[in-house]
Amino acid sequence: MDRLTGKVALVSGGARGIGEGIVRRFVAEGARVAIADVLDAEGEALAAELGDAATFLHLDVTDRSQWDAAVAAVEVKWGRLDCLVNNAGVIVFKRIDDLTEAEIRRLLDINLMGVINGTQAAIPALERAGGGSIVNMSSADGISGANSLSVYCASKFAVRGFTKACALELGHRKIRVNSIHPGGIFTPMANPTNIPREYYDKGFWIYPAQRAGDPEDIGAAAAFLASDDGKYCMGTELAVDGGLNAGHYYMTMPGAPTNPFA
Repeated sequence: MDRLTGKVALVSGGARGIGEGIVRRFVAEGARVAIADVLDAEGEALAAELGDAATFLHLDVTDRSQWDAAVAAVEVKWGRLDCLVNNAGVIVFKRIDDLTEAEIRRLLDINLMGVINGTQAAIPALERAGGGSIVNMSSADGISGANSLSVYCASKFAVRGFTKACALELGHRKIRVNSIHPGGIFTPMANPTNIPREYYDKGFWIYPAQRAGDPEDIGAAAAFLASDDGKYCMGTELAVDGGLNAGHYYMTMPGAPTNPFA
């Protein structure tokens, strides 16, 4: 596991959940990683555990000046930036008519503007490094809609489109831009009521995998896109969703799964 040896990455929302899974995989693959998050205690603890290969930076992704400072700090510490993972995100489970304006703006500011801010801040550093990779975290809900997630879906559909437009603009500048579309990953964000794993998995019985995924599944996907193995991927949508968006089952027809609640 040395596909990222010599590379330097910055991972927003890297202190826990999917971000932590990405950070751990990047370090295992030989990268040096800046863990950027508003969760200071968690981020500092993770950086301390990973040693010299990691550092923690406080970053509010809605603040462009903090992005500029984070990118500059990475270049000062390690001399370059090869990969940006725009992973920071939030979710709210509510009907559209119950969402407050503050909740709507927070979803869009973090999930979409955070990605745009990060991309703009990273471009000059990636070019100074001779090119690189941007990995944007969309969602399975950025491919199809879901009840209780209207504005979250809107933000993730927007990240999907933004990724493709940036792939066109930046590909010929030696910066590859791709998106990952997780579905049903067992993290604190996706499981705010802390349902035990054995019960959480049952909620995914209508999908081929029959279970939720893990942060390391997304870490593996991000490592591929950040590495030279993904050098011909530009504007790619990499679904890591256990088949959530593969299609749907006709439950009365052959080949459908058995309902564990029946």
